[in-house]
Amino acid sequence: MNSMNIECAVVPVAGLGTRLLPLTKSQPKEMIPVGRKPVVQYVIEELEAAGLQRILFITGRGKHAIEDHFDRDPELERILSDPKKAKLLEELNFEEMDVSFYYIRQGEQLGLGHAVLQARDFPGGRPFVVALGDSIISDGGGGANIVQRLVACCEEKEASCVIAFEEVPRAEVYHYGIAKPAEDGEVFRVADLVEKPSVKEAPSNLAIAGRYVLGPSIFAALDETPPGKNNEIQLTDAIRLLLQRGEPVYGVRLVPGERRHDIGNFPSYYRSFVEFALRDPEYGPALREHLKKLLK
Repeated sequence: MNSMNIECAVVPVAGLGTRLLPLTKSQPKEMIPVGRKPVVQYVIEELEAAGLQRILFITGRGKHAIEDHFDRDPELERILSDPKKAKLLEELNFEEMDVSFYYIRQGEQLGLGHAVLQARDFPGGRPFVVALGDSIISDGGGGANIVQRLVACCEEKEASCVIAFEEVPRAEVYHYGIAKPAEDGEVFRVADLVEKPSVKEAPSNLAIAGRYVLGPSIFAALDETPPGKNNEIQLTDAIRLLLQRGEPVYGVRLVPGERRHDIGNFPSYYRSFVEFALRDPEYGPALREHLKKLLK
């Protein structure tokens, strides 16, 4: 545990996943497989590696599969206890993570800010991590952990908010919340945030990458944030309120090799699945050869 005592993470998983229908009609988008694991397992393993010990899922209707996945299954363990199935049993090692799970439901889909508000009593007045449950941050094998760097920045700068940012192609900035940096560098002070700007108006190509450390003042800011489009309360709007009050907000860039995989639409999902499958130490090489034949 770090000296700032940030031990809590909030993982919003209540979204409907409408851009992935019909795949998500009867299963949460966070449980869609990418390679050998569902999306949300990568997220939780990342948080555990960063030293987070208490994780709150903000869930919604039809999300029981997430709870079942991280719960123990004695009957399945019994079936796999046969020595011949020892390798299969090893695939359930994630159940042994030193993490406590909690669940609360977001009754209505009223935005990411509204989802975070459901966690008001969870962090006990201390900073906490928010990690979107449909976004994987891969380190390219380099072992870097963006969440650890966000926590370190929060501690060093005594920040009210620290956000992970990824450089995206300039032509794609209109899909994202974009930073207006106050300075250069891997760690930088944020002057402003612009939600889905036009290419012409975007102050940079640094897009919010689905990981945050938020201080307790975020809850008061969310209380005062008016609903926007579709009556949703947006986290970006609340962070802008912190900026307007002069509270310190910092950004941390993903380093070369790190990438955000946003499993929210089919093009991104297909690319991510292929990338992770190709990295599989057992089956990746054969898949690579198969793809070469297909592409001929």
